[in-house]
Amino acid sequence: MQDVRKAVADDVPALSTALAAAFDDDPVIGWVFPDARRRPRFARRLFALRLRHVLDQRETYTLDNRGGALWAVPGQWKVSAGQQLDMLVRLAGGLGLRAARILGGLHDVERRHPREPHYYLAVLGVEPESQGRGLGTALMGPVLRACDADGVPAYLESSKERNVDYYSRHGFRVTEELRLPEGPPVWLMWREPR
Repeated sequence: MQDVRKAVADDVPALSTALAAAFDDDPVIGWVFPDARRRPRFARRLFALRLRHVLDQRETYTLDNRGGALWAVPGQWKVSAGQQLDMLVRLAGGLGLRAARILGGLHDVERRHPREPHYYLAVLGVEPESQGRGLGTALMGPVLRACDADGVPAYLESSKERNVDYYSRHGFRVTEELRLPEGPPVWLMWREPR
């Protein structure tokens, strides 16, 4: 196994494929892209767009392109209007008539995002065949260590109930459970520095 390293533009194709596979059974991804046949293609596109938008924040990590952690640095968590429009245009075929409901639900999540400076774990995923081997922990490690060293909290939204315990073991605690419109619950989680 190679070391965790910062992702670069050349990683986007392989890393977006790994993240799409990691999130194939994710309730929120299924809510956004309910057609299971088309979901992998649209999820790859979504993660490629997200990666391209966050690589310049320099806190996006990969491990052999088998998984990735997309962190926003304090004060940079919000996706710009231009990036939102870009994603909407590029993903419109996968969203269909549900786009307004999906955007409304995502806005509900965004409205609850903490205003206090923090690192934001926007995405953590490991391809299914590599899960359960500590890769997720390794991918979170560089930023969680920085959080602890610098006294900065961290925040995430978990879309799988079984991951709540996983994140709890890393110091996160649930601050709210939010149900998306006609969709699954999302657990908002906060971590104080240790």
